[in-house]
This record gives sequence, structure tokens and C-alpha cells, in this order.
Amino acid sequence: MRHKKVYGRLAPSPTGYIHLGNAWAFLLAWLAARSQKGVLILRIEDIDAQRSRAEFAAALLEDLRWLGIDWDYGPDTKNAEGANTPYEQSKRTPFYEEALDRLSATGMTYPCFCTRKELRLLASAPHDEDAGAPYPGTCRALTGAQQKKLFQSGRKAAVRLRCPDAPVVFHDAVQGAQRRCLPDCGGDFALRRSDGVIAYQLATTVDDALMGITQVVRGRDILLSTPRQIALFNLLGYTAPMYAHIPLLKDRNGERLAKRHKSLALRTLRSQGVDNRRIVGLLGHYAGLNPAGHPCRPQELLAGFSLERLPKTDITVTDKNLHDLLLRS
Repeated sequence: MRHKKVYGRLAPSPTGYIHLGNAWAFLLAWLAARSQKGVLILRIEDIDAQRSRAEFAAALLEDLRWLGIDWDYGPDTKNAEGANTPYEQSKRTPFYEEALDRLSATGMTYPCFCTRKELRLLASAPHDEDAGAPYPGTCRALTGAQQKKLFQSGRKAAVRLRCPDAPVVFHDAVQGAQRRCLPDCGGDFALRRSDGVIAYQLATTVDDALMGITQVVRGRDILLSTPRQIALFNLLGYTAPMYAHIPLLKDRNGERLAKRHKSLALRTLRSQGVDNRRIVGLLGHYAGLNPAGHPCRPQELLAGFSLERLPKTDITVTDKNLHDLLLRS
């Protein structure tokens, strides 16, 4: 499915309460779609049952609405459109299996018997932090007889993509021209883990394709996943969306804001009496849309919004920023 108008998406994982860094990414994705009178889909990326929790899924819907972010289609809406639904990845396994079968039928996949311990040892070698440890193709050339022997010994296997050699070229709306070879992005990557869980790269690509997503706005830390996903789009016969990888919000130690920063969870700020308009105003300030940092609602940032005008480099969230723009009376 491919739409003529802009179709953006919010794709949170319910593994904790959303924080200021999440709110930054979701607000910019919302602005990118709404500034073009586009449609926004909310998709819950809960495919990993061990890490996902229903209470976090419910909380993130509540927190996003409190912030002033809305969506047209999602798990809490009555509007369902064909392959768009369901909007929880945990309920979309048949779509992923069908895509995996198609890739396997063309010889583009192979079983990988490497254990987690073996992969952790690989991680000790120098590698790009965002890409993860490169997979050296240990199981790529196993013969059918060797694979059979490993299966018979009780070894479980992940399924990896036999990555194409051609570089992936695309234009990022924030980071500019990109040319990446898949070996530089980690090499042959998993499509299904050895425990049977569909991997992020395949699930996200299939969902974006079937939901007709034309615009993906997300953090710069996901940039090296994009060539992998574009390769999957091409192999599956889909058109890749436009990508925009925004800078990250970091703490004063240079670490990306994450769910471990519990004091910056929207729930925590809300319980402290912080006005949601102050949070939006602060994020608008970081985006260059609200120089004075005045409290505002998301709709008030639409007029001057442009992905191309966003900063490219990461932004440090200082204690002074938070005190002056969030916690002052």
C-alpha cells in the first residue's frame, strides 16, 4: 500500500515510561506529518514479549495525548484500514512470516547457529557503536549437510539476511546525502532470532510497507539501520519512505536520554506539576522553532516547521535548561 499524501508514524516500544528524549522525537515526527497535512499512525512495537509490558503501552498513549500529540490510526482508534491493522506488532506475526518466506524462497536467507555468547565475544572487537558488532558471516557458507548436523545436535538457529553487496544510497532530510555498504552497518543481520522472535529490522520494514508509511522521522542513533531496511524494501518489492534522522537529546555527561533517566519521564514531570506546554516549549526551543522557550502547544510550532532547518548535531539538556524552562513557577 502506498499513499499519495504524507503518512508518518509514531512507533514507541512499551518497555518503560516515555521520557523527554522520546517526546522530542515524537513531537518532531508529529510536526513533520501535520505541517504537510499528513496522516499519522501510532504503532506499538511490542514484538519482544519479554521486554514489553501492557501497562507501559497504556501509559505511553496517555502521556502522548497529555503532551498534545494525536494520531489518526492506532490501537485505540476505531478507524481500521485493511493491512494497516492491527497496530500492535505482537499481533502482526503472519505478515512477518510471509515476508520471511518470500526472502527465503529467493535464497536470500540462511540459518545462523552462533550463540549469544559467541556474538558477545564479537562485540569485544572494535566496531561502530550504533551499528553494533559486525557479523563476520560465520554460518553464511555452511553446507546443507553441516546445517543438518547442527540442527540434529540441538542447536537453535536464527535466520540472517544474505546482504547484497551494492551500496545503499539515499538522502536524509536532516543528515543529507548517505551512501552506506551493508557490511559497514553490521553485515548480515538477523531477520528472526533463535528464540523465534521476529527481529526489529524485518518487522519495522514490513509494517512501514504495509501501512503505506511515506515519512519516517526518528533519532540519529537509528541511522545505520536505515540501509538495512531500504535493502529489505527493495528485496520485497516495496518503495522505501523518506527518512529524517534527528539529533539526539543528551545529558550533561554526553549520554543519550533514555528510560534510565527516570526523573525526565513525562509521568515524573507531570507528577511534579510541570505544565505540558512548558515541555513542548522547551522542545520547540531545541528545534529552533521557539527561541525564547515560551510555553506553547504543538500546533503553535507548525507554522515555522521544516525538517531541513532542524539542527544536525546532538543537543545537551542541561540542569539550567530544565530549571528555567520547566520547573520555574
